Amino acid sequence: MSTLPWTVYLSLIGAAGSLLAGRRSPGAARAVALAAALASWALVIAAALHFHASASAETIVDAAWIPSLGIRYHLAADGISMTLLMLTGIAATAGVLFSWNIAERTGEFFAFYLALIAGVYGVFLSADAFLLFVFYELAIVPKYFLIAIWGSANREYAAMKLVLYSFAGSALVLAGLLWAYAAGGAHGFGFGELAAAAENFSPARQAGLFALVFFGFAILAGLFPFHTWAPTGHAAAPTAASMLLAGVVMKLGAYGCLRIALPLFPAGFAFWQPAIAWLAVGGIVWAGLIALVQEDAKFVIGYSSVSHMGFVMLGLAAANTRAVGGAVLQMFSHGVIAGLLFAVVGRMVYDRTHTRNLGQLRGMALGRKLPFAAVVFVLAGLASMGLPGFSGFPAELSILIGAWRVSPAWPAVAAVGIVIAAAFTLRVVVAIFFGGDEPASGPPPDPLPPISLPERAGALLLIGATILIGLKPDLLLNWILPSLQSPLLQGVLKGGSS
Repeated sequence: MSTLPWTVYLSLIGAAGSLLAGRRSPGAARAVALAAALASWALVIAAALHFHASASAETIVDAAWIPSLGIRYHLAADGISMTLLMLTGIAATAGVLFSWNIAERTGEFFAFYLALIAGVYGVFLSADAFLLFVFYELAIVPKYFLIAIWGSANREYAAMKLVLYSFAGSALVLAGLLWAYAAGGAHGFGFGELAAAAENFSPARQAGLFALVFFGFAILAGLFPFHTWAPTGHAAAPTAASMLLAGVVMKLGAYGCLRIALPLFPAGFAFWQPAIAWLAVGGIVWAGLIALVQEDAKFVIGYSSVSHMGFVMLGLAAANTRAVGGAVLQMFSHGVIAGLLFAVVGRMVYDRTHTRNLGQLRGMALGRKLPFAAVVFVLAGLASMGLPGFSGFPAELSILIGAWRVSPAWPAVAAVGIVIAAAFTLRVVVAIFFGGDEPASGPPPDPLPPISLPERAGALLLIGATILIGLKPDLLLNWILPSLQSPLLQGVLKGGSS
């Protein structure tokens, strides 16, 4: 566990190394980036082998940072952290493999990429709210440059929209934290210290503080109706950035809601709980319906991500151990599956056919020309629909069962979203890979370039992760569920793990 902070440090070192190596050759920058991603992931795996889940997080580093404000450089890990650290390692490594073709300013690309990864690792390790906020911002800034410089159509607009939404949410979070710190007379920004200070707030004040912090984080999580940045950003981003945005960056918002907003302001959560649940299920259905009529394949996956993140937010809203455990599992599951879908569409298909339009792709018979991509996308589509054998099934089932115990109406509406997800997923699968023999608007170059070894390796890594957790969800649930017994979370959760 003591080596986990080096996931942050190695990512930052890798960012600097990639920038310098890029001046020598693109290949050197790629090698440094892959080495940094693999090394950080290896540290997570090594820590996982010796990790024993419990109700309390294990402190790794705890040192004074800004003593006058009680801010500490406090890093700790529990089962929730370990689950999301593992996701970050998988997503970061796969993203490098799917970015192997980046030729423009390669060193700079991987420098921004690894800086973002460092911020993500830092968020999942932070045990001080102010430190978490700093790492949260570190993860946001590189997103702008990755999209604005290496993105596709409307990249400047998409990058600016994403950053404006993100910074608006960040401003709300910071305002809420500073208000709680000052009004509660807290001596620091540790989660426990802020929670103790908030105990003296009236229910009305807690409701106000909760709204600032929760909805500030929920913007990045893609909660309806604050979700519109997500499909636009996903569609314009380069493949690896799309994978990270959907795979791990959206999870930062949900993680902030779970780690800070819910346990710090339980009375505020009780006030907002029904509204959050209905926004979540509304987003599941609404985003699914929008995905059903999109003609850009990346927009379909972007709206699909919003719909699937709605399940995460529903699990948090249900606030029992079963549902929240499923929500954390869904964070992992969606991170892997969405990354895989974006990789196939953005890298394997678009880079070879130069179109993401379903009407143009329909009829190209890519199922025969790119059989590996077809198999991967079919498997990813089945996983996205939540079929048994893939990680989405135990995650969504746990959320629905947990939500049913609070209000049967919530999962009843969410179930409609599952049917819609099956419809838009099958529509995309058929259009891209099984649409016919004659192209709708001119054939792509024939034969198409074969799927490269890095692409195959990245795809197999992500497929292996979703199948492994689909068959053995206890590998992660045995980490997650004990962590939900922490004193802070038990103040807001209501049991229901059996």
